[in-house]
Amino acid sequence: MKEATGVLQFWFEQTEPKQWFSKDLAFDALIEERFAHLVVRALDGELMSWSQDADVCLALILLLDQFPRHIYRASAQAFAGDAQALELSLMTVKQGWVSESPNMNHRKFYLMPMMHSEKLAVQRASLPLFAAHTDENTMRFARRHVEIIERFGRFPHRNKALGRPNTQEEKAFLDQPGSSF
Repeated sequence: MKEATGVLQFWFEQTEPKQWFSKDLAFDALIEERFAHLVVRALDGELMSWSQDADVCLALILLLDQFPRHIYRASAQAFAGDAQALELSLMTVKQGWVSESPNMNHRKFYLMPMMHSEKLAVQRASLPLFAAHTDENTMRFARRHVEIIERFGRFPHRNKALGRPNTQEEKAFLDQPGSSF
């Protein structure tokens, strides 16, 4: 589990929270250099044994949910791990790992795949979890994600990467200042 520990140390100890959600090509390249081989294995389902332990499972969620968004930015591959990450996220809630974690940032990333889901039921079910286990800033983003899914049934920001055409309403939305997360 040395590799899982390396993922957790990198994300939670060696980086700053502002890096997690910023567009920074140098940071993306660093993640790719250090962890692309693990991301590929995770996407191929080779690391599912990591789901048996709370901390190691969190590392797997990061490999499936966060790291592809950096390594494969602006491409369909950025979202390739979303279904697996969501399954793991839901499992961590059922196992009690989210509520038992003393670290708010860990709880945030256990839940993050729910915020990334384009399923309205998942989005709505996530709100009480984000309210109970994260901070107000994260909760604000969770609400914003729900509003977008309620309005469009998907995230228009992903359309270009996924080869989906924008509706006129989506185009108008994307053209508005502040439409981005």
